[in-house]
Amino acid sequence: MTDRAPTDVIDHLDRRVIAALQLNGRAPWNAVARWVGASETTAQRRYTALREQGLLRVVGTVELDRTREGSSMLVRVQTRPGHGLEAADRFTASPDVRFVAVVTGAADLIVDFVASDSEEMMRMLFTDLPAADLITSTEAVPVIRAFKSASMWDTGLLPLEAAADLRPAAFASSCDRPDWDGVPQALTVLEQEVAAALKEDGRTQISALARRLGHTESSVARAMDRLISRGILQFRTLVDPKLLGYEAEFMVWLSIEPDRLDDAGRQLAQHPGTKFLGAATGRFNLVGHMVLPRRTDLYRYTSDVIGALPGLIASDVTLHLVTTKYSWHRMRSTV
Repeated sequence: MTDRAPTDVIDHLDRRVIAALQLNGRAPWNAVARWVGASETTAQRRYTALREQGLLRVVGTVELDRTREGSSMLVRVQTRPGHGLEAADRFTASPDVRFVAVVTGAADLIVDFVASDSEEMMRMLFTDLPAADLITSTEAVPVIRAFKSASMWDTGLLPLEAAADLRPAAFASSCDRPDWDGVPQALTVLEQEVAAALKEDGRTQISALARRLGHTESSVARAMDRLISRGILQFRTLVDPKLLGYEAEFMVWLSIEPDRLDDAGRQLAQHPGTKFLGAATGRFNLVGHMVLPRRTDLYRYTSDVIGALPGLIASDVTLHLVTTKYSWHRMRSTV
């Protein structure tokens, strides 16, 4: 907790460093320095300080819909009155959960479970559900395809040219890749090991990875390059959006006419406030994680952005009060 506004916790240079790493979590420090207006040493020192304070973390993330490594299930949870935070804490502690948000609206919590298969998902949701004694109802929303992953988000704090410079040539929005409809690919044992290590620290150097995994640097580098070029491994910078000036963090739950789903998904993926957007099944077939500078911006957003989507049938918005877990990691709260 802090008695300062979130944007006062860090300064302008910190935000530019974060913005550069959001464009490419493994960007070399000389490239980061070029866009933030500071020396390599200063940029690296700022990153280290933010990480040590628990305000920032760079992680490697695997695009599940492009592999056979598992699937995601977003669960809208309603809890017994007064027990939302306790339930959120239990979900956050679960190794099966990669994302938890305490929200307002038609749900109290949003929880993202990841399972390797249907049997494991059944265990998570029906046998070993955390905080089951605190829950009054759940609604499961299986994510079946990503239009935009969180690693693709541009904070808007750097010039447009920064993305072209910092991001690798293979970097492309999920739905813009020519092999978007390709069959999911199984990972080799080494690729699995590399991805698992980078999930903890996405900026780990090749030499350190090789020592840790017991492989040569060349084999580790080739495995990483394969994962990146196939769009399977991406690097995400975890940070509270409030630190970057985004007061409103929320999720949209949309029902779209099936024959307009692709058009609606591609259109909403292009909005600068879209961090993640995925196609789903059930009552909601398009689900997104969004940010806006102010909560008052939600008024125009719902009418001008959501309202303009082709094939829109119905919509729901759950506004985040606090996000306790991002991409498997608990982050320090700035509220």
